[in-house]
This record gives sequence, C-alpha cells and structure tokens, in this order.
Amino acid sequence: MSSWLRPNEKHQRRRRGRGLNTYRSTVQQLSTSQKTSKGAPAYSRFVNRKVGRYLAAAAYQAGRTPNQVTAVSAAFSAAAIALVVLVVPSPTLGVAVSALLAVGYAFDSADGQVARLRGGGTPAGEWLDHVVDSAKICALHLAVLVSFYRFGGRSDAELSVPVLWTLVATVSFFVIILNDQIRRAHGTAPPVDAQASVLRSLLVAPTDYGVLLLSFLLFGWHDGFLAVYVLLLAANAAFLALALVKWYREIAALSMAAS
Repeated sequence: MSSWLRPNEKHQRRRRGRGLNTYRSTVQQLSTSQKTSKGAPAYSRFVNRKVGRYLAAAAYQAGRTPNQVTAVSAAFSAAAIALVVLVVPSPTLGVAVSALLAVGYAFDSADGQVARLRGGGTPAGEWLDHVVDSAKICALHLAVLVSFYRFGGRSDAELSVPVLWTLVATVSFFVIILNDQIRRAHGTAPPVDAQASVLRSLLVAPTDYGVLLLSFLLFGWHDGFLAVYVLLLAANAAFLALALVKWYREIAALSMAAS
C-alpha cells in the first residue's frame, strides 16, 4: 500500500470514534449528507460528485487532509494543461487530457467532502481550493491558445476564441465566489433544493466544467473541437450575461434589506 493511502494510527482512532471505520460506511455517510445546489449542472451533479465521494472516502480512510486532496487535484489538472501546451494535438492526446482533467475535477469535489468528514473545512483550505480552481480555469484556456498558435496556422478569429473563453470563465468564477462572500457577510446563503430539477441540470449542462473537459476528447480533430469549443463559449457567455443581471438584483436586495 502506498504511503498516500496508508492511514496513521491517530486517524484510525478518530474515524472509529465517529463510526466511520470502513470504506463502505464512509461512502454511506457522504451519500446521506451530500449537498445538492439548486440547478447544479448535470455532469457535476450526477457524475463528478459521485466519483468524488468514492475518492473522498478512500482519502479519509487513509487519513489524508483536504489540502492534500486539493494538491492531488492540482497535479492532475496541471499535467493535462502541460500536455495541451507541449504535445501536438492527436486523438490519443485528447483522451489523455480529458481523462486527466476528469480525475482532477473529481478530486476537486473530494477535498470538500473530506473536510466535512473531518468536521468542517478551514479558511486556509477554502483559500487554497479557490486559488487552485482559479489557476486551473485561466491556465486551461491559455493552454489552448498556445496550442492553436504552436501547432498550426490558425486565423486571428480562431486565436480569439480561447482569449474570450479566459475572460468569460474568469469573470464567472470570480463573481460566483464574490456572491458567496457577500451573502455570508449578510448572513444569507445560496438556495439549496434537495429536489432540484433534473431538467434544469440538463439545460445548464453547457456551463459545466465537466462538459468542457469532455470536449477535449475531440482535441485531435481541430475543426470538431473548435466547433464545440465555440458553441460552449457562446452558451457560457449568454448564461453569464443573464446571470449577472439576476445576481446584481439579488445583491442589491441584500443592501436594501440591511438599510
């Protein structure tokens, strides 16, 4: 057994005290306490959280900390981004990049679940998680820009697509985090719906990072990847434009309620 998966004695005593002495019991605990955000996109809701749950249970049984899980997530994502920059696009590369991004995303879900199992996260852990996520979001699209430039005579219009993606993805991530911080400061929380509509999750699927990472399966086919990449950009830009209006009104309402 690798050192990463070998639990230490102190952690073994802690997990026994919580009744989480087996992998199965840990998975069960996570499945019963899993949060469901209203309208969460389909891949994140139905695939990534479930895979992350199994990874979180394994990490918890091994005594790993949320920050260690975040580091593993960062390593997989960084490996995928490096391949995009350094390797000539091909079908094999597309599969490898998509797989690495998917594993990194699953560990990104797992770190928060490990934190809940250990009694809650820390400000430092939340900070680290957001830093890694923001770096990943920017770097992935900039890596596509470098790949387009290095491995083929792409037009200015084609080169502009990952640039616009970087703008949309960065603003989206920043505003979501900012919304959360402002709501916390006003003692409110985003809506949670245990019966969140499956249809809603499917409708917002184009905004899902999971769908973006799956698009890299086409990375060896430039025209096909570019078409999907442009369509996802258009969907994300439209969603952001509409969401910004809604979010501004919600934040403005908090200010009015406090006055």
